[in-house]
Amino acid sequence: MGSTLFDYLFVIGIGFVPILISTVACYLSGCFNGAVIVSKYILRDDVRTHGSGNAGLTNFYRTFGGPLTLVVILCDVLKAVFAIFVGIAVWKYVGVTYVGGSSEISQAFATLGKYWAGMFCLLGHMFPCMFHFKGGKGILSGGTIAIMIDWRIALVVWGGFLVLAVVTKYVSLGSCWAGVSFPFATWFVYHDMVLLVLSVVIGGLILYMHRGNIHRLLTGTENKFSLHKKT
Repeated sequence: MGSTLFDYLFVIGIGFVPILISTVACYLSGCFNGAVIVSKYILRDDVRTHGSGNAGLTNFYRTFGGPLTLVVILCDVLKAVFAIFVGIAVWKYVGVTYVGGSSEISQAFATLGKYWAGMFCLLGHMFPCMFHFKGGKGILSGGTIAIMIDWRIALVVWGGFLVLAVVTKYVSLGSCWAGVSFPFATWFVYHDMVLLVLSVVIGGLILYMHRGNIHRLLTGTENKFSLHKKT
């Protein structure tokens, strides 16, 4: 990466207002929870009152199944894409304006913007202010964010997730892999301490939201995933 911690802090101080506005926008985009919106306002049956009580894709599919699952997927993917583009645009503009206009500087702040936006989008997804701070676990949105950040990171995160989920039938096990591997993949690709810290926060959020699943995995009571929804 071409910028130092001082450069990042300087940009945050000078460009505080646009960064704050973009941060709020990324958080609010994350609050647009597809599982809650579809179940509560279309099906009139809040997904959080069923199964694990989680407002995520897996619990939605297990509870309702059907083509509306695709709407949930689309919502979770598009809100992450929107947040990342906002993060890139704002951080790149502010960084280049106040630090320098080289391509290296531009790329460094664009990458920082991806991580920053992804973190707040996940916070919105997990703790949506308009749904009593009770949201999903962030796997689909987090996976989309990984793809938007770098294909090598996405390969590690998604590759391990898919292998573990398919082989063991435990989606939560693959999700835990995603949370744990994300910081390691970030360091391998960028060797940047600021990005590493942000990636640890993102991965930590994923693991925190799966703390119940981790307990059930350790006790052998975790539910396995099935393509057929529960009756």
